[in-house]
Amino acid sequence: MTIENTRIVLANRPEGLPTPENYRIEKAPVADLKKGQVLIKVIYLSLDPYMRGRMSKEKSYADPVPIDGVITGESAGVVVKSRSLRFKEGDFVCCPSGWQSYFVGEENDLMIYPVDPSLVPLSAYLGVCGMPGRTAYFGLLREARPSAGETLVVSAASGAVGSVVGQIGKMQRMHVVGVAGGTDKCAWVKDELGFDECIDYKAGDLDKALARACPNGIDVYFESVGGALSEAVAKQLNQGARVPICGYISSYNAKKIAETRTPFQIFGELESPPWHQFFLVFNYVSEYAEANRKLVEWVSSGKLKYRETIVQGLEKAPEYFNWLFEGKNFGKLVVQVATDR
Repeated sequence: MTIENTRIVLANRPEGLPTPENYRIEKAPVADLKKGQVLIKVIYLSLDPYMRGRMSKEKSYADPVPIDGVITGESAGVVVKSRSLRFKEGDFVCCPSGWQSYFVGEENDLMIYPVDPSLVPLSAYLGVCGMPGRTAYFGLLREARPSAGETLVVSAASGAVGSVVGQIGKMQRMHVVGVAGGTDKCAWVKDELGFDECIDYKAGDLDKALARACPNGIDVYFESVGGALSEAVAKQLNQGARVPICGYISSYNAKKIAETRTPFQIFGELESPPWHQFFLVFNYVSEYAEANRKLVEWVSSGKLKYRETIVQGLEKAPEYFNWLFEGKNFGKLVVQVATDR
């Protein structure tokens, strides 16, 4: 029986926030597998802010998505056909499928790896137990090297990365202050996740709010937002402060991103610049197994909490993607593409 694949490709490069005209939906039969290949049925597709950068023509840490190429993305799914000794039919895996309903992968691709949905829900392997969780784990523990008693400020604290950063910070006995948008998100961050404080950036004066929440200054700032928040944090950093940078979403849809003030400028221009560095979770690929094991253990035991926004339908992924920049999602944003049947 012929299997039809649905895929979403980049029709042209967006200027500002992506629009439906930037995408094209295509359907085509899946080709027969070659030796060493597997066919993976995508069940859940992860939507993440970094994908916006890959739609631009500028090369950064990775090549841009080519015109007519499938939009980059990670998914969790099930092996439905296999000509591989590494995977068998019925295995659940995460893979770099991109925005499509089926993915043909090579057995030697280390970005295809097995997961166990009997330990945590399959969708969690795209968030708290996946790339966002690993970004939080390595960004805080390896890049920032925190100490007990230090003050940690976490941007986008209700998001997939920030929510994990803050909880790991509490495990390290830090004073943790989150920043999120809206009273509901702030209440969840403080009351459910256990942050010491959470500042609503929509409520007004960030300088005063940070000063109240961080009476001893700021030792670690986990950066994923940029803009006005970074400007406010910069004024209250202590000597020896560390700023691991995993992104700056406030600039991603700027029509002239080169003209925006980046965190590297904001922190680099200080009289005594803190240690600040953009890091890639892929630099720690040799330690993924350790991080995955810890994250799954913490989630299954209830030590690490998370929240997801699960939406339906691959064809609506372009619409859902913009939610990341409009604050409409709460926690990790995941598209359910299919069931495991």
